Amino acid sequence: MAEDQKPTTTATPAASVSETVAPKSAATPAPRVDRSSFSSSRVPADENAAGKTTIADGVVAKIAGIAAREVAGVYALGGGGARAFGAIRDAINATDLSQGVKVEVGETQVAADLTIVVEYPAPIQEVAGNVRAAVAGAISRLVGLEVVEVNVEVNDVHIPGADNDDENTESRVA
Repeated sequence: MAEDQKPTTTATPAASVSETVAPKSAATPAPRVDRSSFSSSRVPADENAAGKTTIADGVVAKIAGIAAREVAGVYALGGGGARAFGAIRDAINATDLSQGVKVEVGETQVAADLTIVVEYPAPIQEVAGNVRAAVAGAISRLVGLEVVEVNVEVNDVHIPGADNDDENTESRVA
């Protein structure tokens, strides 16, 4: 049975081997990036390489905004005016993920201030605590900086259906 599984090969002249390989490589262009040298952990081979990494405040603010939006009970980020401008940006597909987020980034530490709107009837203190934990975890995990504080300001409570009720009232009156 082992003999049946062996591949059969025939001897071919060297010229014919190069002829069969050449058209194949011409039909399939080589990739621009050699990905075989990348490891799955993406850690560089020389960890002592000289250089400095600078992370912009906007990057940290965007990470904090994304993390805060993923928390259950958070309806929106930002105050009333920021949410109005955010609606316009959303309409033209230019969403600002750092809306309602202010960060101060130092050499090794970050402080973040967030303004959120909580959905009714979610417990506000619990939502704020979850936002604080999610933002601190995302920043420390993705950016690698120590989070010294995350201040959460609850600006408003969103009542589901309240927006639709206003539209229905206007249509009934007209």
